[in-house]
Amino acid sequence: MTDLRFHLTFPEHLIDEPVVYELGRRFDVVTNIRGANVDEQYAWVILEMRGEPDEVDRAVAWLADRGITVERIEG
Repeated sequence: MTDLRFHLTFPEHLIDEPVVYELGRRFDVVTNIRGANVDEQYAWVILEMRGEPDEVDRAVAWLADRGITVERIEG
């Protein structure tokens, strides 16, 4: 099991989409929002993901494929 934090930056067209919800349904990861800022044109989220390393990698790849900028937060 791994527990990692990521900074996600959402493109404008995905701000109203339930991306974090969908992430938890599609992949065997537990998500925890640690911080966020959302307005009509810009959104970012600090997201913890807990799960097997391969599953977290697949979840991160899915986010990136959707156009979300994903940056791992160290520490």
